Amino acid sequence: METAERKRSELVKRAPISPADAVQLSEFSVSTPSARRVLVIDDDRDVADSLAMLLDVLGCDVRTAYSGAVGVSLVADFQPRIVFLDIGMPEMNGYETARRIRNEPAGRQAQLIAVTGWGQELDKKRTREAGFDRHLVKPADIDILEEILAACGDESPRI
Repeated sequence: METAERKRSELVKRAPISPADAVQLSEFSVSTPSARRVLVIDDDRDVADSLAMLLDVLGCDVRTAYSGAVGVSLVADFQPRIVFLDIGMPEMNGYETARRIRNEPAGRQAQLIAVTGWGQELDKKRTREAGFDRHLVKPADIDILEEILAACGDESPRI
């Protein structure tokens, strides 16, 4: 039986930066928080990977899961300080995923952040009832992400 060879392509876009931008970037990198363990759970791979890349740039140690079940299984080993979790996922939605994470010893102290396209008051009430600490509407604002990271505190174990 013949196997198909998989080929990958990488697209890199480079933009010129001015010396003023370089100074701002170096100042930014000095002021980023120390690495924090962050788990991103979203069935939309593009959304999950984009958020994970941004969090990585902000100085986080990031893992990504594309389903609730995989996300729950990562919590025990990775022990994230923060979990950014989509609500509208197939099979196990974000509400059920949050409940299961909260039942894990490593998930009891993690900050659970709903990151969803749903932003009505009823949606926010449901996320609170499911055990979320915050509710963000996609796309998440970078200033709010930085605020969440800053409020996270140190990397000391929670268990």
